[in-house]
Amino acid sequence: MKYVSVSETLRGGDPMHQTARRFFGVLAIAGFSLLPRFADANEPVTLGVVTWIGYGPIYCAAANGYYKKYGLEVKLINFSDNSVMAGALQSGEINATTLTYDQVIAANARGWKLKVVMPVDYSVGGDAILASAQIQSIKDLKGRKVAFMSASPSDFLLGYALSKDGLSERDIHPVNTTPEGVVGIMAGGSVDVGVSYEPNVSVIVKSGGGKRFHVLLSSRDARGMITDVLVLKDSVIGKNPKLVEGLIRGTMDGLAFMQAQPAQASAIIAKTLEISPAEVREQLPNIENPTLPRLGDVFRKSDALPSFYASGKIIGDILKKEGQIDSAPPIEATYDATFVAALQAGSGG
Repeated sequence: MKYVSVSETLRGGDPMHQTARRFFGVLAIAGFSLLPRFADANEPVTLGVVTWIGYGPIYCAAANGYYKKYGLEVKLINFSDNSVMAGALQSGEINATTLTYDQVIAANARGWKLKVVMPVDYSVGGDAILASAQIQSIKDLKGRKVAFMSASPSDFLLGYALSKDGLSERDIHPVNTTPEGVVGIMAGGSVDVGVSYEPNVSVIVKSGGGKRFHVLLSSRDARGMITDVLVLKDSVIGKNPKLVEGLIRGTMDGLAFMQAQPAQASAIIAKTLEISPAEVREQLPNIENPTLPRLGDVFRKSDALPSFYASGKIIGDILKKEGQIDSAPPIEATYDATFVAALQAGSGG
């Protein structure tokens, strides 16, 4: 596996902890010229990633040479701050990248033509709304102070939960802080409710002997609200469909390897993330890599998750409220479902 780190170049510090990869803002996406351009067909395909448990299929595909089966020499470019990855893609510094879906909406609201070609993973438990023992339902949040990071996946999960119960952020008192900051604020008793992600969720739940706080709602109850995706520029997709096909097929081969050889896959992922195989096995239940039959669910026009039409509306509304965007792009302009559809049709999926 060819794996190049640009974390020190981009941030000038230690690489971000792998569970924190999504929370450095959605619109810090200016272009830059730190990486070489790859215009020649024989040059490696550069794929932007961050160290994140949900990208296991990509790590396994690269390590095992699965992309080479489809004529691609893939080089993983590791970013420590994913907020610059959309800019790197837009400026042509990388050929493809992983992003969260909210970043695609934010980028396309600027007029950029980035398109999701496949979902890579859903958070299914790794993100959660946490509350003190006396709060037993989302409706109980009305009038309460809630700690979370605005315009982040925590905000999107909270927005989804509130809307399901007929509430909005106007019904609560937001306390803006980092996902890590939620731990100290809740432990200090300043707020009774917070939204964060692992490992912060476990730290909060276990505090006070495990009796002070509990998970009120997790991303397991909102499958598809927080989705990591594979993204390319629309112009690249049109010029090089074989590139898209190869990336999707190689990634799905990586997922098949994870399912068939879990011990070997855990070792590959552990080496990439610089954690133990046991930690990999502990974290994997908090994400879901959709299998081929379910790979197109995000593209279906539906008001129910994991459809982009459901998550995208919530994300767009929050980004507009926070002043991050002026207007949300049409959902159908944020994705290209043809490659997944062709793959499913070819397999009978």
